[in-house]
Amino acid sequence: MEKTLQHLKDYLFQEKTWEQFGLTFLKLIAILLITAIAIRVGKRIIQKIFVVRQKSPLGYSERRQNTLMKLLQNVLTYVVYFSAIIAILTTFGIRVAGLLAGAGIVGLAVGFGAQSLVKDVITGFFIVFEDQFAVGDQVQIGTANGIVQEIGLRTTKIKSYTGELHIIPNGSISVVINYSIYNSLALIDISVAPENDIPSLEKNIEEFLKVLPTKYEELVKTPSYLGIQSFDASEIVVRITAETIPTKQSGVARKIRRDLIEFLEHKGIKIS
Repeated sequence: MEKTLQHLKDYLFQEKTWEQFGLTFLKLIAILLITAIAIRVGKRIIQKIFVVRQKSPLGYSERRQNTLMKLLQNVLTYVVYFSAIIAILTTFGIRVAGLLAGAGIVGLAVGFGAQSLVKDVITGFFIVFEDQFAVGDQVQIGTANGIVQEIGLRTTKIKSYTGELHIIPNGSISVVINYSIYNSLALIDISVAPENDIPSLEKNIEEFLKVLPTKYEELVKTPSYLGIQSFDASEIVVRITAETIPTKQSGVARKIRRDLIEFLEHKGIKIS
């Protein structure tokens, strides 16, 4: 024990030892700085490339552009971090070549346990390749409903309207409802008193609907009056449909419902 302590003491009080510590520390700081700068600059370059590409006359889809940009930035981060880890191990004198060879053997041993990871990556690739959904799309995956924030190699991130962030492994995605591909349909029901004159009511509604396309840019065409949806002794419910650009149906329905109530009241029609 005394010999061991003496060797340790001699080692620690050598000038060469502290020079090595200082040099190793400086190398670590340099690696971390270069890693942070490489990721920051690399992401900026990728973003600039896609901004220029978006302005080209070919007219690339903005949603697909955003998806590919996020994916490439994700890949860049993984590659830079992996390179940084290799550089740090080399700084500490660890033989990386032998470590990687050993990792290959271990990889074969744990291959069956990594099947879910491989499944996540392959599924993520096909999601982007087939353009099933993209960054900025409104989708529903299982119980998660919201806007796609990021599609990575392993996971997809969806932010709901109430602020929650859902992180979903790509391999577990089986059914996706994408609300951002085709036009949406708003259903607007208005309840009026049963004593109203029905022909006059319908005429006023048709008059109201004709001017809406110039008022709301989210509308694709003039909304349609479908007729009486239901009735009883206390109210008559009439229904209107409005085709909108994707995901805008809820907002348009609220606006039309508000303006129609004001319009009908102004015309002397009683609202139930």
